[in-house]
Amino acid sequence: MLSAFLDSSWLWVPVVLFAAAAQTIRNTAQRSLTAEVGTLAATLVRFLYGLPFAAVYLLALYALRDEAPALPRLSWVYLGWIGMGAFFQVGATAALLLAMKQRNFAVAVTLSKTEVLQVALFAGVFLHELPTTLGWVAMVVATLGVVVLSLPPRGQMLSLSAWASRSALYGLICGACFAIATVGFRGGAVELARLGETSPWLSGAWGVLIAQAMQSLGLGGWIAHRQGLAPIFRAWRISLLAGGMGAAASLAWFTAYAMQGAAPVRTLGMVEVVFSYLVSRRLLSESFSRAERLGMSLMLLGLVLICVQA
Repeated sequence: MLSAFLDSSWLWVPVVLFAAAAQTIRNTAQRSLTAEVGTLAATLVRFLYGLPFAAVYLLALYALRDEAPALPRLSWVYLGWIGMGAFFQVGATAALLLAMKQRNFAVAVTLSKTEVLQVALFAGVFLHELPTTLGWVAMVVATLGVVVLSLPPRGQMLSLSAWASRSALYGLICGACFAIATVGFRGGAVELARLGETSPWLSGAWGVLIAQAMQSLGLGGWIAHRQGLAPIFRAWRISLLAGGMGAAASLAWFTAYAMQGAAPVRTLGMVEVVFSYLVSRRLLSESFSRAERLGMSLMLLGLVLICVQA
């Protein structure tokens, strides 16, 4: 009964919803860390402190298996896919940091929200995974919704120079890097399935463990050289929360990539924006504006459509 439930074709939907909720909590924890240790160091926290959680989760999966545990065959192709995802995920963060230094940062944020459409493009090119017609409609509607929610101030929105600025370029690069990272992680899951690993749970656990090890070594080495790691270790309490929830979110994302195509997963993952808005409005006791209600409605319509078509 349990194995049948875990193999259900629709199970990717609650897995993605959990990932989005965990990521919302992780983002909240990381925001409080940014002012204390800096943006790059706060980014490292999700990888470095998340690594032990990923390792424990993987060991628990093997301990709970009925048959004797067997390690999967990890090909160079698999490691290449995961490495590509890990590298571009860090690159996306760097692009966002560069955009934050620009005057038209709001424009960059808006354009970075085209990530889902770029995921569909890159997944088609690299993985030959093409969305259905309804899938395209769902992605466009959901993207319109999130763009409405993140539109820049009216002065920038009507300014041609703002949309043609370096900030706008950084926003597009950020969205592209996140999209390529998603395709890399999905490609790794597909390759591991080809090598014989049929469990999406183990596939997700191995992917997170390897990706976060790469990111911890790469980004951690850079930060250790530039400013040292002492501030991260001093803020260990909030870092544990951010790392733990970050690991939970990543494990769910990677598991979903092993269950479903990259474009549907990332489209449904946009529900994170809804969660973030609900949390912020709840904390600030603020009501939604007309534009926010429109954007939220478009997003929810797109998310319902992506679930129906899948």
